[in-house]
Amino acid sequence: MANAQKVKEVILAVGQVIEEKKLFLTQLDAAIGDGDHGLNMAKGFGAAKEKLEASEMATPSDVMKAVGMALISKVGGAAGPLYGTAFMNAGKAVAGKEDITLEDFQAMLEAGLDGVKARGKATVGEKTMVDALEPALEALKAAISNGSSTREALDAAVEAAGKGVEYTKTIIATKGRASYLGERSIGHEDPGAMSSYVILQTIADQF
Repeated sequence: MANAQKVKEVILAVGQVIEEKKLFLTQLDAAIGDGDHGLNMAKGFGAAKEKLEASEMATPSDVMKAVGMALISKVGGAAGPLYGTAFMNAGKAVAGKEDITLEDFQAMLEAGLDGVKARGKATVGEKTMVDALEPALEALKAAISNGSSTREALDAAVEAAGKGVEYTKTIIATKGRASYLGERSIGHEDPGAMSSYVILQTIADQF
């Protein structure tokens, strides 16, 4: 599916899309949060780009760990530790492998999600990025077990993540600053769920 160079290219593509959507993501966050999610994410992926372009990465794991460290150091608020942990965990899941398969990507997504849930103490239904990531993982698992192609499996994951984002509109936020709004948070997508969806969609578009 991908070697270190391909993973690097995918991450750079993700960074480009985050940059293009930073104001959109920030507007979503302004409605229920601090109003800086998109700007912070763009800053983090900008730092990741600098790190990836400055040195050679031998394995996909090296790429993911470098991205994770950049996100932790440069992204403010809750998103930095959460996304940073996700990427670091994803890298650990494929440590030592020069090429990763679709099954490896499932392991990476699962490890990343586990890291987010542990770090943020979040579960499905709390209006967070978990509401996009967990359905995506379940859809990916189902597609792989059904023998779907890489394209079909990734598309299924993205579709499930998109439905997860829509689901966040219908529920009350119980985590972070958005939780202060109570029922007024209903009707708004969670910006973290949306950025997770954007990242997964961009990854899928590269294959």
